[in-house]
Amino acid sequence: MATPSQHDLRKEFRALLDNRQCYYTASTFDPMSARIAADLGFEIGILGGSVASLQVLAAPDFALITLSEFTEQATRIGRVARLPIIADADHGYGNALNVMRTVSELERAGVAALTIEDTLLPARYGHKSTDLIPLEEGVGKIQAALEARIDPAMAIFARTNAGQLSVEDTITRTMAYQEAGADGICMVGIRNFDHLEEVARHLSVPIMLVAYDNPELRDRARLAEAGVRVVVNGHAAYFAAIKATYDCLREQRGIAEGELDASELSTRYSTLEENREWARRYMDVSE
Repeated sequence: MATPSQHDLRKEFRALLDNRQCYYTASTFDPMSARIAADLGFEIGILGGSVASLQVLAAPDFALITLSEFTEQATRIGRVARLPIIADADHGYGNALNVMRTVSELERAGVAALTIEDTLLPARYGHKSTDLIPLEEGVGKIQAALEARIDPAMAIFARTNAGQLSVEDTITRTMAYQEAGADGICMVGIRNFDHLEEVARHLSVPIMLVAYDNPELRDRARLAEAGVRVVVNGHAAYFAAIKATYDCLREQRGIAEGELDASELSTRYSTLEENREWARRYMDVSE
């Protein structure tokens, strides 16, 4: 089977957004997982920032991965992908000018869409890693991203953390990003359908939710009715791969079965606790 062109995959993603359906993403963290996801019938894949950090650096999701490292992984996936890939581009790796460079690089890598979030990253001294940048700066980033895009078929989603904001502030931010020209709105931290619908009724662009398999948001038909077109329920496939690798190597060494699950293994081997301690010691940041 021939690999579709990058432009064709972007048009395919746009067609999905135009449907009145809700699609769950596959975690596509390398070329093989992207091929598997397409063969199993997934409509959309996503390269998560946290997963890329683990896959490329064995590092926690502390904005340690660079644009070039993330783009290299996206390029490997884009070279063979047979389904549209969303790239989690974090905060765009800097200010609005950095965002323009990010869009240019990821477009060349072949992604069908990307998200730019308004989180204050990397965390600054004395700030939490969930703090948000001012709204005006977030709007500027989205406008810069749109300016840098060459292929209009590539979708740019503005992401915000609804769990850190009041409903009123979430509405204000998402409407501002919509008015700035974002092709869609991505939200993390939506609690339930009442929360979602209160925000969604102010939006006319497609919605993407990072839901982490929230049991309060499992009605796909109701999600679709609220305008949600894409749902990210985490990256279970990647963590299953970590667990499988550990168990395979453990058995080869004749080591008795351990009690660590996939999440605990990722913490153990990504030096998460060391990075948390360094963040407290040198940045006054408490994770």
